[in-house]
Amino acid sequence: MTTSNQNISAKIDIGISETDRLKIVQGLSGLLADSYTLYLMTHNFHWNVRGPMFNTLHLMFMAQYTEQWNALDLIAERIRALGYPAPGTYKEFVKLASIQEIEGVPKALDMVRHLVAAQEATARTARSLFPAVNDANDQPTADLLTQRLEIHEKTAWMLRSLLEE
Repeated sequence: MTTSNQNISAKIDIGISETDRLKIVQGLSGLLADSYTLYLMTHNFHWNVRGPMFNTLHLMFMAQYTEQWNALDLIAERIRALGYPAPGTYKEFVKLASIQEIEGVPKALDMVRHLVAAQEATARTARSLFPAVNDANDQPTADLLTQRLEIHEKTAWMLRSLLEE
């Protein structure tokens, strides 16, 4: 018995309209761009940190960029599951990201300040998607956003703690 390829549909029918999927994907693409920019910034700071807090920050930044790297796949795969290509070039990320790249090598505590701002910006980007996600009844994306928010807010708090006297 053979199965006809005509019975297999490439059309996505997951209960979310194409219009809603596109709106969510546009938001997720911005989140992916912010997340990649944050990953790159954190990894850069890991490589280039110096000073009395070197070991602490070097190890902290490594844990943060590793977590961020793993998140990139989750976000990109959600975009793909919704039926669209995920952005994946520097050119696209620069255009989509709300986070600006940092030039040069800041002092250690300035690195921390930049990372607090970037973590918070990424959290704001994730949070801004909830209206579209809730309107579309898209629980998997809502779950992903909730997980990302928890991590970005906690990381920002931990980094911010280093700046307190």
